[in-house]
Amino acid sequence: MERWTESQLNQLSCTTEIDTAYNIALGFAKNIGFKFFAFSTTYQTKIDQFNTVKLNNYPSAWNQEYEQKKLSAIDPVVAHCNQSMLPILWSEELFANVPTLWEALEAQGLQHGWSHSIRDENTGFCSILSLARSHCPITAFELYENLGFSVFMGRHLHALIAKTLPKKAEKPPASHLSAREVDVLKLAADGKTAYESARILNLSPRTINFHVQSAIGKLGVNNKIAAVIAAAKDGYLNSNPIR
Repeated sequence: MERWTESQLNQLSCTTEIDTAYNIALGFAKNIGFKFFAFSTTYQTKIDQFNTVKLNNYPSAWNQEYEQKKLSAIDPVVAHCNQSMLPILWSEELFANVPTLWEALEAQGLQHGWSHSIRDENTGFCSILSLARSHCPITAFELYENLGFSVFMGRHLHALIAKTLPKKAEKPPASHLSAREVDVLKLAADGKTAYESARILNLSPRTINFHVQSAIGKLGVNNKIAAVIAAAKDGYLNSNPIR
């Protein structure tokens, strides 16, 4: 490994500020022959709502066009990186279904590039690292030779950004219903009244209502119908039949 390579990677690994780390990574990208370096991280804010943090030195006109036209929705690079962590080379063939996007990349000097993703199952974040230039197509050997450096940079940048973002809300632990509570909710789901359930289970209506209220409390809902729905979602009503 060349001395500058080792020096810059060591410097990057010791950096704790994302902006500083990005600038070091950009310098590294230029040293290995790429004018442009981009890094973005997408995270979920609410159900079906996502935000993206972007760091790049792309032409400002391109960034503006990309945002205004919401090109990420049709970008095949983004689509690939959302599904796979394998690197992908940019090519006219890759953009065959969106030729206008490929033409726009060429016009901005961004036609030769590659991207790969970093996915974090614990946080739900997905980052995409891209290297690009206007000259010289990227060979398979060049990709192979530099991919390790790219992955190293991507993981460090991802870790720094992840520290600043809200983590995906953890699912509350599943409520543990007793066998009898499940029984009474199953009967309620079948439309049985407390009196009818009591006769089936050989209990008093008062005891049936006690189990219903207990299940309501455990499931964090407000009434019997909501308790039946919540229990069904949690898989309780698919268990063994009442004995």
